Amino acid sequence: MTDLDLARAYGVGDHDLIRLHARLATSAASAALLDVAYRVVDSPVGPLLLAATPVGLVRVAFASEGHDQVLQGLADRISPRVLEAPARLDGVARELDDYFAGRRHAFDVQLDWQLSTGFRRTVLGHLATDVGYGTTASYASLAELAGSPKAVRAVGTACATNPIPVVVPCHRIVRSDGKTGAYRGGPDAKRALLDLEAAA
Repeated sequence: MTDLDLARAYGVGDHDLIRLHARLATSAASAALLDVAYRVVDSPVGPLLLAATPVGLVRVAFASEGHDQVLQGLADRISPRVLEAPARLDGVARELDDYFAGRRHAFDVQLDWQLSTGFRRTVLGHLATDVGYGTTASYASLAELAGSPKAVRAVGTACATNPIPVVVPCHRIVRSDGKTGAYRGGPDAKRALLDLEAAA
């Protein structure tokens, strides 16, 4: 029996649970006890898990990645003080809504890059700034931008392990033959994102 089931067994209603959870999130944040806040938002590519540290957005995860697994990974790699705190991610959620509605072509949210280091971080940094909305680039051209023209495979790995997809647009990287290539959210999600941007 979960805590939620137990609370319901004692007559605590859903509205009261939501209110108590919000108070817990607020108290944890004000006491600096909330290291990773998260929420799940609906999108045209399925439910997206958003997670942020006090530094910024640290993770965006597709349902296919297993949200529980992603949360466990964040607890293991960043801090076990992980809590659903939707209000902390309101700004990110609004920007994603605008993006999916075609009203936003770039994201302004603060990013926490701690889950990506070294060459991978370099690649993702160029991806975030040099491959614009509605355009695509090849893995080879991104390798050149990152200063290592022969590191095409490493660029592929950086894109495949991008912890902040959609916001850091690895979906814009395609194979040299024009095929879309692999994507963390799956080929359908990659095609949907490319089609969304092409329609603008």
